[in-house]
Amino acid sequence: PSQVQALYATKDWMLEHGSSFENINTTEISDTELERISTLQTPNKVVAVFKQLPHLEPGGTSFTLYLDTLQDPGNFGTIIRTADWFGIKNIVCSKGCADVYNSKVVQSTMASIARVNIFYDEDENWLSSQTMPLYATTLNGTSLYEMQKTTTGVLLVGNESKGLRQQWIDLATKTITIPRKGGAESLNAAVATGIILSHILE
Repeated sequence: PSQVQALYATKDWMLEHGSSFENINTTEISDTELERISTLQTPNKVVAVFKQLPHLEPGGTSFTLYLDTLQDPGNFGTIIRTADWFGIKNIVCSKGCADVYNSKVVQSTMASIARVNIFYDEDENWLSSQTMPLYATTLNGTSLYEMQKTTTGVLLVGNESKGLRQQWIDLATKTITIPRKGGAESLNAAVATGIILSHILE
């Protein structure tokens, strides 16, 4: 892809895959060198340097995710990967969300970061300008299983410990919840997002 600026790979990886990347600046490195430049404890055989993608403000009426101060990099990356699985092209982030280029976010996306547009709503005016239905995830909303499937709307996902801010709940068209059957106090934000998307998207 045009975003790939350079590859640093071990000899084994170069022998197996090098011919597929002849037009990219590729450097052979040792396992020790790979460990030094990687942030992982057990790095793979290759590290790539990418050009950062532009963050474009979403338009149109395609289904979109809005993340409210989501701070855990692993959760953020998993939500990007989940959005990609369900064909969601845009995620909007409020102030206070993790940096999409945090190494843990990038790793958790498993390459989905290249297919999902991430837009940072620094002024936090994006939601109030939307004409699409806004679905707020809460612990006391309409049961997810009573919701009709849709192809348009914005799913609002809150902070891992505090949930959605009240200002976004007040703005929502509908609040929805995943009915609890056991004793757990809450669901992981990424897990909850996946469950909701699997039921709400047409």
